[in-house]
Amino acid sequence: MSETALHPSAQPFSRRERIAILLQQGLTPTKLEIQDDSARHAHHAGAKALGGGGETHFNIAITSARFDGLNRVARHRLVNDLLAEEFRSGLHALSLVLHGEQTL
Repeated sequence: MSETALHPSAQPFSRRERIAILLQQGLTPTKLEIQDDSARHAHHAGAKALGGGGETHFNIAITSARFDGLNRVARHRLVNDLLAEEFRSGLHALSLVLHGEQTL
């Protein structure tokens, strides 16, 4: 079991790890892919304003039964709500591909 799982208040080292934990806990996905795309956006004003430390832009693909019956906007809101604290602390943008279990 990971250190984070044993101590929920402990901050994982990277934003990517925190995102993975939050999405696993909130969505129990059967598929979760997270790709850090920050390097492609490092020249953007928003990324520079955040200090250029990376981990600001991610591509995420999720398949979860939690999305069944939800339209596209509701699925995106659910993910954004789960990651609200990450947005407050420097996450700038997500590219999301979200599927329910019944849509496969």
